[in-house]
Amino acid sequence: MNIFFHKYQGTGNDFVMIDNREGGFPRSTGYIRNLCDRRFGIGADGLILLEKERGFDFKMVYFNADGKEGSMCGNGGRCAVRFAHDLGLFRENVRFMAVDGPHEATADSKSISLKMSNVKSVEQGDAYDFTNTGSPHVVIFVDDVAATGVVPVGRSIRYGEVFGPRGGTNVNFAEVVEENHLKVRTYERGVEDETFSCGTGVTACALVAHARFGWTGPVRIEVKGGHLMVDFTAAGDGSYSEIYLTGPAEKVFEGSVPEQLLHLQNTAF
Repeated sequence: MNIFFHKYQGTGNDFVMIDNREGGFPRSTGYIRNLCDRRFGIGADGLILLEKERGFDFKMVYFNADGKEGSMCGNGGRCAVRFAHDLGLFRENVRFMAVDGPHEATADSKSISLKMSNVKSVEQGDAYDFTNTGSPHVVIFVDDVAATGVVPVGRSIRYGEVFGPRGGTNVNFAEVVEENHLKVRTYERGVEDETFSCGTGVTACALVAHARFGWTGPVRIEVKGGHLMVDFTAAGDGSYSEIYLTGPAEKVFEGSVPEQLLHLQNTAF
């Protein structure tokens, strides 16, 4: 049996997309990990199943590159919307279900604007800030993001004594370019490396910038893979609503993979 797939990317955050509306995809951790492997498989930061969901246009089920089902992925959500649009499931406006609840989005030829879940608060600290935008995120402001050791520092926080026992966290490093303009690099749990972009991460950075500097949206954010915009409405109690993540999402290629990948075992030494 061959599995037919589509490959999509949103500002360099790339995903294997599977149309699983009829079911049948083998939800094996090892198989998903093999598909996402950049040397032995297709190569991706994660895998997304597009499935049926009553009352919605579709359901998005997201797996990290380690093969485990993950929390909400913003760029993955935007890519899932583009995939559904390419499949003809909607024309401009769409509603779908994800692990953190319902989402809405709009699509045009250039970009996808995804409405994120409401955020209850931003926790401010001396060394870093923390918030959950569908996935947990630490945000650290630095003077020069290009010179920051994203992987070693990110890994030490992700597995550290504070967040390690809680399942880990994503870690973002943000540099202020000017008012309402950030550069961001992210260490993603589940990928266990720096990615070219993280949608929930840049959303977290924009909200933390409001909490720290009083910025109002939209906030322009540069990532390794391109540019994103985050808009939001801040309430007096420290919560956020009407949060929109906007940017490009594009199909890269499609193909099929053999069932043998289900049983592949990498032999690193």
